[in-house]
Amino acid sequence: MGPLPQDGPWLDDAAGRLIRPYTVSDGRTRPTTDLDLLSMVRVTGVEPLMHIGPEHAQALGLCAHPTSVAEIAAYLRLPVVVTKVLLSDLVDCGALTTHAPRFDDQPNDLTLLEAVLDGLRRRL
Repeated sequence: MGPLPQDGPWLDDAAGRLIRPYTVSDGRTRPTTDLDLLSMVRVTGVEPLMHIGPEHAQALGLCAHPTSVAEIAAYLRLPVVVTKVLLSDLVDCGALTTHAPRFDDQPNDLTLLEAVLDGLRRRL
C-alpha cells in the first residue's frame, strides 16, 4: 500500500492520519441512529445548525446521492463505528436522511455483488 494522498490538515503523506479516530467523534462509540454498513444516507438540504467539523462536512459532501455507510467510511478513512457516530449527528440535526438499502426481489443480486467487488478493487 502506497502513501496516503494529502486530504487536508488531518492527513499527512508520510504519517497518515494525524489525529486519533476517537477524537473525531469526541470519544463517542454509539450512534444515536440505527445504521448498518448497507444503510443509505442522503442530504436533505437542511443546513446543520450545529458547528460541524471537517469530517462532518466531508460526509455531507459524499451524500449528494444515496450513499452507503460503508462507502462513506472508506472515503473518510475512518472506522465504521466513528463514521456511524458522525452520520448519526447529521441525521439528528436534520441534514441527512437514512433508509434501508433496496434489494428488490433478489437480496443476492449478482450485479450488486459485482459492483461491490469492482469498487473494492478500485480502492486497492
